[in-house]
Formats: sequence, C-alpha cells, structure tokens
Amino acid sequence: MRYEGDLYSPHIQGDDYILQCTIGCSHNKCTFCYMYKNKQYRVRQLHEILEDIDAAKEYYGDVTKVFLADGDALNMPIENLLAIVDYLYNTFTGLQYIGTYATAASILAKTPAELTQLKNHGLVEVHLGVESGDEEVLRTIRKGVSRAEMVEAASQIRQAGLQLFVTVILGLAGSKTNLWAHAKHTAQICNELQPDYIGLLTIMVQPGTELYETMRSGQFSAPEEMYIMIEAMRLEHTGITSVHPSNCIDLEGLLPADKDRILQTLSRIIQNKDISCLRSRKTERV
Repeated sequence: MRYEGDLYSPHIQGDDYILQCTIGCSHNKCTFCYMYKNKQYRVRQLHEILEDIDAAKEYYGDVTKVFLADGDALNMPIENLLAIVDYLYNTFTGLQYIGTYATAASILAKTPAELTQLKNHGLVEVHLGVESGDEEVLRTIRKGVSRAEMVEAASQIRQAGLQLFVTVILGLAGSKTNLWAHAKHTAQICNELQPDYIGLLTIMVQPGTELYETMRSGQFSAPEEMYIMIEAMRLEHTGITSVHPSNCIDLEGLLPADKDRILQTLSRIIQNKDISCLRSRKTERV
C-alpha cells in the first residue's frame, strides 16, 4: 500500500482501512485548515488504487470498514468511484461499510442519479465539513460555497439514501462578539439538514494558517458556544459527538433524547469555568 503524506479520517473511523484515492483536497483554501497544505491535489490512477486494494487484502486479510481519502475522494470521476467501490466489495467479502469525505462542490458536481448509483453499489456514508451555518463565517474562512449550496449538497446526499455525517467547528467565528451568530446559525443549518450524525470539533489553530495570525493578534477567543449551539438544535434523530482530540470535553448522545442531559453537563462545566481549552482540559461523557 502506498501513501503520500499524512493521512486523515474522521475520528470515529479511526480503525478503518484508509484507501487513498486522491492526494490532498480539491479546494484546499480554507483559512483554518492545515491538513493538506503540503500536498498538490491530484486524482490517483485507477490501476494504482486497485493494486493498493490487493496489497491491503494480502496484509490485512478481510476488513469490514473502508474510508476513502484524502480530503475529497468524491471529486473523482463517477466511473472510477464505482469501479473502486465494486472492487472493494469483491475483494473483502466481509466488508460492511465504505465512507468518504466530500466537499459541497464535489457533491453538487455529481448528478442525483450518480449519487444514487454510488449508494446502490455500496457507498454508505458521506462526511461533509459544514463548519458553520453563518454566511459571514463561511466567507471569512474561504469555504468556497455559500450556505444555500451547503444545504443543497446535503439534501442531495440524503435524497440518494446515503448517510450524512457533518462536522461543525466551535470557535470558528473567532472573537466572542461573533460567538452567538455562529452558534445559532450553525444550529439552524443542522436543523435543516437533519444529518445522521454531527461531529463537534474545536478550532485547532496551527502555525502556517491564516487563522493562526488572527489568534496571535489577539482576535481569537476560546470556544464557548457548544451550549448555545446544542440548545438551539431541533433534531429528530441525530447522533452527536464531541469525542475528538481537539475538544475540552467528550460528550456523546442522541438528539433529542439526550439533549437535556448534555445541556446539564455543559451547564455544570460552564458554571465551574472549565469550558476553555486554553485553561484546562476536562473529559466528561454523557
């Protein structure tokens, strides 16, 4: 198996076999993201990917879960994606799950029929970095799509029958004066999307990103909007997790069933002034 550079997958998919289909991210302009800055985006040759699958079979034996990397494997041509998914299921007889990262732009570049094809061939879940539901924040971080385009992309994933996992980032609005709008608008977009799962991350400001310079200039504040965001969520059946190395606390649950319990935990932490990643790290699980 051949890998180029660092590999990333969702935290909850950490034990998957990661298959690198593209190198880097097709957008790669977000001001907060450092993951693919040292990579020039390209789509790998199909024959190389299939050879890697054969090598993984020899090394691992059978696997049950596969995650397609790097940052935007869904950007590949549809015929390549279908060939990869089919080859994976033919190679690993116990395979139960294939997931992938996707950008809103790459989703919208596919037709609804193509997305349905992927689902029918065995793609299970698409991970979409929503990051924020606030239009101004999306522009500031140079996400490359509008709020409306994000909603449309997510809607097409759901209509195709694929599971939708979205990530949102606490602290992304920067200064505390923007906290409320970012939290409320992000909750609102989650209410519209009704995803299967929401992953809450906290902004990790890395040297070399534009947001790092903002932090150094004193405009960045610790994220304290988790309570506001979750309180404003009106979800019908959505898992939620903050179990990620970036977060101060670990919370997991199912909304709306666990909402009150999660909010009570957050309220206690905030009252005890333990919420800030910059002061201390506390781990609490609901």
